[in-house]
Amino acid sequence: MATSTPAAPTDGQPNPTPDSSAGKDGAGRDGAAGQSRRTLLHRLDVRGVPYAFIAPFFLVFGAFGLYPLIYTFWISLHRVELSTMDTMEWRGLANFTELIDDDRFWNALTNTFTIGVISTVPQLLMALGLAHLLNYRLRGSTFFRVAVLTPYATSIAAAALVFTMLFERDFGMINWGLSFFGIDNVDWESQKWPAQFAISAIVIWRWTGYNALLYLAAMQAIPRDLYEAAAIDGASRWQQFRKVTIPGISATIVFTIVLSTIGATQLFGEPLIFGQGPNGISGGADNQYQTLGLLLYEEDWKNYQMGRAATIAWAMFLILVLVFVLQRVVKGVTSRRTRATGPTKNTKSTPSATS
Repeated sequence: MATSTPAAPTDGQPNPTPDSSAGKDGAGRDGAAGQSRRTLLHRLDVRGVPYAFIAPFFLVFGAFGLYPLIYTFWISLHRVELSTMDTMEWRGLANFTELIDDDRFWNALTNTFTIGVISTVPQLLMALGLAHLLNYRLRGSTFFRVAVLTPYATSIAAAALVFTMLFERDFGMINWGLSFFGIDNVDWESQKWPAQFAISAIVIWRWTGYNALLYLAAMQAIPRDLYEAAAIDGASRWQQFRKVTIPGISATIVFTIVLSTIGATQLFGEPLIFGQGPNGISGGADNQYQTLGLLLYEEDWKNYQMGRAATIAWAMFLILVLVFVLQRVVKGVTSRRTRATGPTKNTKSTPSATS
């Protein structure tokens, strides 16, 4: 069988052969470059992707949260009217000093505090009781949980209108029920405390079920072993509730208190609709139930003073910050006292063994 042999070069030079060393160097450089690219992509994947996931939140927060907050503070340092927003007169902190000397601000702050207390305390206590009842195994428990949450799904306008008719002076159902006990018709709107109780009733009706479901979720996360151990030790249902349930949902209770405080500070729709007309903006003829939210609305959309309205908005923000700081201070003091008065050590000496 004939075999072919490489032809000799015509010029007497040997056949050129591939440079093996140059090939190895090129392959090594390509491999190192590919490895560096993979390492860079891995670092970007590990370190950069989490920031990419949370970037939309910060973008939305910056556009609709941080920027309005900063711009509101800038407006609060000026005299600005709603009709001429492009014209600003620098006032510095004069708006804040005038707000401190304004009796309407302190009246609105007092009304906000009283309505907040009247609505928050019964609301959270009732929510705690409802959650404790719903935590038991009941027939149709899902139905009761949905029914409890139904008021929260109702709009503020619908709830306020219904309660306004219930608290109507001449034909309201509340006064009709009180008449059986010999109580004359109460003018719920024109009197300070009746008006605040009526507005608080709207808030209680809307938010009790929501807080009850929060408490219920926290109660169901408590291990059943704790209840069984307490029952074995002879604890009654009430003792189990105080010693096991309340400490187990303490974080949720603090959360609902903070949430209710924020909601009370921003209370606006209920008193506005309860006023039934122009009195709703001013919180009654004598400002007897005007909240900080209504005062802000009045300064902005009735008096056209954007600078003063922005000052009130920042005052509300600072009040919430102060409440948060006080809550942290109280929590720190309570935790230190708990650690200081922790489990009592057994100081009795153990008799030593004798041989």
